[in-house]
Amino acid sequence: MGKDILSSDGLSNRKKQILRSIIETHISSGEPIGSKYLVSSGDIPFSSATIRNEMAELEEMGYLEHIHTSSGRVPTNLGYRFYVDSLMENYKLTASEIVTLNNMLKNKIGELNTILQSASKLVASLTNYPTIAVQTDTESKSVDQFSHMLLDANSFLLVMRVSDGNVKTKHIRTDFEINDDILHQLIALLNKFVAGINPEQITLPIMMQMEKSLGSAGRLVDICIKAVYEVTVSNEDTNVRFEGVGKLLQYPEFSNVDKMREVLNMIEDKDSILDIMKDGEEDKVNVVIGKNDEKIVDDSAFIYKKVVVGGKVVGAIGVFGPSRMDYSKVVTTVDYLSEKISNAFKLQLNSPSEDEK
Repeated sequence: MGKDILSSDGLSNRKKQILRSIIETHISSGEPIGSKYLVSSGDIPFSSATIRNEMAELEEMGYLEHIHTSSGRVPTNLGYRFYVDSLMENYKLTASEIVTLNNMLKNKIGELNTILQSASKLVASLTNYPTIAVQTDTESKSVDQFSHMLLDANSFLLVMRVSDGNVKTKHIRTDFEINDDILHQLIALLNKFVAGINPEQITLPIMMQMEKSLGSAGRLVDICIKAVYEVTVSNEDTNVRFEGVGKLLQYPEFSNVDKMREVLNMIEDKDSILDIMKDGEEDKVNVVIGKNDEKIVDDSAFIYKKVVVGGKVVGAIGVFGPSRMDYSKVVTTVDYLSEKISNAFKLQLNSPSEDEK
């Protein structure tokens, strides 16, 4: 047999083959995997002794671990992460799955919240894991008018009339003295440069110009712009819905009462889910695995993709389950469906209305 060459990631092709087989077998069975099983399966063309040595080295490298006294091993979070990033092969949706997904899209296109809920239910049934549908508030908001109230030499109330009709206030404290003259200048600048525009249009040159105009009090600009973001870009109008949470009970990883309580607490806290998703990339499926991120429960994984229409994130579809999730199938399903939803709503936005025809 030829020399087993190390690749740039430090794992030889043989180690990769063995690691992939262990992970995929463990995903389907939930049991620790030993060298005898790999030999008997016929998938690995190496001797039992060779496989044992490689498994021992993979364990030393942190990709596998023992959980019982048996010779079998299970993947670690590092092992799962390497599998997702480097070893996983794309799942091919069956003709039946494609027809089911397309029919749902064809029959349900209308309101975004309706399609996301339907998609969430369908993904839960196809993958057998709980799903998450997130719909963000897509209506653009801006602050239409600014005013203020001086409270004392180091604090004031910034008053903002938002385009949705609400009036929001922000108590702002400073580490330097302020007065009405400074605040009148600040409010005049905010009404001139910021009022009536979306937060995305507030550029660095605009902020720098405002800071220069205020001189030594220029630090107030950054504080006020942050307040604008807080009142116009909020999680309050974001809808998060779970489907099929009861499916978790069939996985041994969640049979522990304390672990299940952790999961339920995470699910009930909408902001924790949104916090996980806010830093995710828009053009790819994001995979979060427990312990790699303190925001998610140990021994669990969260896969999601944002739905983008017209350059804006309007929602997301996610799947939650054990860390031994069927990553390939879930990633492919979430990717396919989120892309189809994005494309369908783009067509709706671009098609003429009845009044325009």
